[in-house]
Amino acid sequence: MSNAYYEVPYPVNEPIKSYAPDTPERAEVKKAIKQMKSKKVSIPMVINGKRIATKNKVAIHPPHEIKHVLGHFSKGDGSHVNKAIKAAMDAKEAWENTPWEHRAAIFLKAADLLAGPYRARMNAATMLGQSKNVFQAEIDAVAEFCDFLRFNVQYMTEIYGIQPESAPGIWNRLEYRPLEGFVFAISPFNFTSIAGNLCCAPAMMGNTIVWKPAETQIYSAIVIMDILEEAGLPPGVINLIYVDGPVAGDIIFSDSDFAGLHFTGSTGVFRHLWQTIGNNISKYRSYPRIVGETGGKDFVIAHPSANAKEVATALTRGAFEYQGQKCSAASRAYIPKSLWPDVKKYLLADLKSITTGTPEDFSNFVNAVIDENAFDKISGYIARAKKSKAAKIIAGGTYKKTKGYFIEPTVIETKDLKYQTMCEEIFGPVLTVAVFNDKDYDKTCKVLDETSPYSLTGAVFAKDRYAIEKTSRLLKNSAGNFYINDKPTGAVVGQQPFGGARGSGTNDKAGSVLNLYRWISPRTIKENFVPPTDYRYPFLEE
Repeated sequence: MSNAYYEVPYPVNEPIKSYAPDTPERAEVKKAIKQMKSKKVSIPMVINGKRIATKNKVAIHPPHEIKHVLGHFSKGDGSHVNKAIKAAMDAKEAWENTPWEHRAAIFLKAADLLAGPYRARMNAATMLGQSKNVFQAEIDAVAEFCDFLRFNVQYMTEIYGIQPESAPGIWNRLEYRPLEGFVFAISPFNFTSIAGNLCCAPAMMGNTIVWKPAETQIYSAIVIMDILEEAGLPPGVINLIYVDGPVAGDIIFSDSDFAGLHFTGSTGVFRHLWQTIGNNISKYRSYPRIVGETGGKDFVIAHPSANAKEVATALTRGAFEYQGQKCSAASRAYIPKSLWPDVKKYLLADLKSITTGTPEDFSNFVNAVIDENAFDKISGYIARAKKSKAAKIIAGGTYKKTKGYFIEPTVIETKDLKYQTMCEEIFGPVLTVAVFNDKDYDKTCKVLDETSPYSLTGAVFAKDRYAIEKTSRLLKNSAGNFYINDKPTGAVVGQQPFGGARGSGTNDKAGSVLNLYRWISPRTIKENFVPPTDYRYPFLEE
């Protein structure tokens, strides 16, 4: 029983290692990659703390080396969904009644395990399974995931510390209960840290979880479960299943105990899930919490006063890191005519120096896109641009999938601010640049705001402070994360809470206290120390 107010270790952002030549971390991750590639693993589901294997085995291939088999995962079916729901509900009472400091200790230990003995393995799994170079893996799978765990513990204590005022003779209290039911977490392929946060954030607040990761992220998802189990997470709190989305959805969204959805993925899927939940609303014990971060068509706009070299660097990093497979990746740029010659010169020089290939070769800046479906979709946009009279490819434009799903970083130039690749989400290494007349800056901002259904990230480059203020105002609803003289990617937990509105999601800001509020159901408790014994009020007297 707790008899003290506890102060948790104050969080700081996990330092990012360099992986430069001759550093110990570089040697460790290379060793981990070699060991993991040397054996084929069988990856089970995890339900109620038990490892569940099935006869339906699905091969896992590195996107950059599609003939190599890393192992197989056990594909589940509807029976496993039902077992996961039961496990979550059976574990619920014990978990939600666990004192908060013990829940906190589990996730703080998980962060230290990740930053220490699991660091190389987690990075290697993300590099191999999701084709991230070592730096992209490090900032995602280790640093950001550690930050989510540590900062969320701090935010949890801040929430619990917020209490109401009490009048004389009365004690008012707020109790922050978990949701009444289970939470369904659906995580994407592109960020290992997001996968961990989607299930861990609600669990930290006392909820129990059914977690379905993207199949292309399972190779690193099992590492997350290994860490959480070693940290002491009790059985049934987080249940990991590998089941087709429609199979899981049909069962989960019809269950009366469904209490919340924590989702990152496509806008179309999220809207479908929301509609399904709405159609089933009468079935649920409570109104489910729906939290989603979805698509983006993220922008960079340069004012004529901007520095051309700074703009070009932001475009190279913002558009092509992790092959443009970030929800926040710069996908469209608006560059004034006076600035474009220099921006173009610097941008093309950058791209000329970039090499594309396996992440096992640390000299490669760009690696493979995630799978064949993504490859075909992205290359289709490039093929259409090659035939278009409204656009021209000024860099890249080549793609091959013989050894892996490789697409060269591609830049499309257009004068049509509504050209297809300026409007539609591509989710790949394709940047479209629209060149506009300097005098049309305000007009271009208006077109930018109206072009896309999304509102996730965006950036303005300018030296003119009046221009920065005006742009921030004109585009106030165009991005949930807005950057001034910086690329629109790389949000850091505790520094830039992440999320957007419009077609980009519910803007519940992962990496902030706002997200954790969504996983609690407060109860007000009023205690009267000396209750009245006469119903009569003074106004009744003559």
